[in-house]
Amino acid sequence: MKLLAVLMLTALPLYCYADSDCKMFNGMVEKTLDPEVSPTQYVQYLQPFISDEETAVGLKEFKQCFLNLNPETLKNVKLMEKLINNSPLCDGY
Repeated sequence: MKLLAVLMLTALPLYCYADSDCKMFNGMVEKTLDPEVSPTQYVQYLQPFISDEETAVGLKEFKQCFLNLNPETLKNVKLMEKLINNSPLCDGY
């Protein structure tokens, strides 16, 4: 499961490398952190990128990990994501 998360979080930025404002990647991050989005809805959103049932199951588990976090932790993850995206080191991307 951890390997899937690492691969997903590293592959999507590379996919978006050519576009400095990748709407798909930002949408995926928003849906990952949104407690109102169920694991099933999350998988439906990412369906174009899912090649098999094992990936779908892994993504459901990945989303469930975020649903298990308390609201304060989710808030901090959102803040961290914004700080990273707005950092000078990310200006070239």
